Amino acid sequence: MDNDLIRRLQVAELIQNWAVWRDAGDWNRFSTCWAPEGRMMATWCQAPAAGFIEASKAGWARGVSILHFLGGCSVEVSEGGAGKRAISQTKMTISQRAEVHGVLVDVVCTGRFYDFVEEKADGWKIVLRQPIYEKDRMDPVDPAARLDLDPALLARFPEGYRHLAYLQTGIGYDVKTDMPGLRGDKVQALYAAGQSWLRGDPLRWEE
Repeated sequence: MDNDLIRRLQVAELIQNWAVWRDAGDWNRFSTCWAPEGRMMATWCQAPAAGFIEASKAGWARGVSILHFLGGCSVEVSEGGAGKRAISQTKMTISQRAEVHGVLVDVVCTGRFYDFVEEKADGWKIVLRQPIYEKDRMDPVDPAARLDLDPALLARFPEGYRHLAYLQTGIGYDVKTDMPGLRGDKVQALYAAGQSWLRGDPLRWEE
């Protein structure tokens, strides 16, 4: 098996471990997915890895239900002098359950995890995770329930995650409103930052 294939498989395993350990509340193993300088950019939390883990623990303790399901994973590894770096894109869904206006709902958001990854002394680690939010929907758990959303609040958020943001705002989170979507300048800038990372340049991605 050639070295590039081994590296791609190792990165893909890292991405799978992240989802399994995070959703299981296995915080000790989850922490091993991150580089010391690792950072997470989520709708509800933009923080260094340690801060994201603590925020996830706090949400877990008060019953916040956020689950992830992964699909195909494409990994691009750097060459030679650029160092041991990779960019991975992984199809995913984020599923969150909570009450909205007194109605229990599920929100499912479809998108990609876009990860800046680097091989450290103890293996491949995530340096930055920036999700790309492509589309979402909200459904009452009871199909007979009636749900009326505030159109002005819904319109505050980008199309790719507006229902997710609506739910998260309702349970007390301050949601970031300019995350990358399927199209547009923001996602193109993310792709450019990824290619720069693979060339060995410093990470260039700002909140």
